Amino acid sequence: MSDGEGTQQTQPPPEGDKPVEEMTVGELVFEVSDRASVLVREEIELAKTEVTEKVNRLLRGSVVGLVAGVFVLLALVMVMHGVAWLLNDLFFENDFWAGFLIEAAGFLLIAGGAGFYAYRAFKRGAPPTPDMAIEEAKEIKSAFDGGEEPS
Repeated sequence: MSDGEGTQQTQPPPEGDKPVEEMTVGELVFEVSDRASVLVREEIELAKTEVTEKVNRLLRGSVVGLVAGVFVLLALVMVMHGVAWLLNDLFFENDFWAGFLIEAAGFLLIAGGAGFYAYRAFKRGAPPTPDMAIEEAKEIKSAFDGGEEPS
C-alpha cells in the first residue's frame, strides 16, 4: 500500500515535534505567521498597559495638585487672620500688614512644595505614549530586517 507515501500532511505538527530543518516551507510559513500574530497581540497588550499606567500617573498628579490648591485656599482663609493678629500682638505695634505678609509667605512656600510635586507627577506621566512597546517593535523590526540597527 504505497498510495500514502507521496502525500504531505495538511496540518502542521504540534510545536516541538519536528526540528526546523525538517519542516516543509508551508509548515515554516504557518509557524512564522502564528508566532508573528502572537507577538503582535502581546505588543498591543504592552502598549495598552503602558498608556494606562501613564494616564493613571497624570490623574494622580492632577488630583494631588487640585487637593493641594484647595487646602492652600482653606488654610489661608482659616488661619490668616489669627496668625496675622498674633504677629501683630507679639512683634509689631500697629503695623497689621507685616503680620499678614509673613503669614502669606509661609503659605506660599507650602503651595510651592505641593505645586512642585504635581509638576513632577505630570512630567513623569506626559505624554502617555507606550515607549516600551515602541522600542520592542523597533527591535523586532530590526530582527526581521536582517539585524540592522533601528534608526
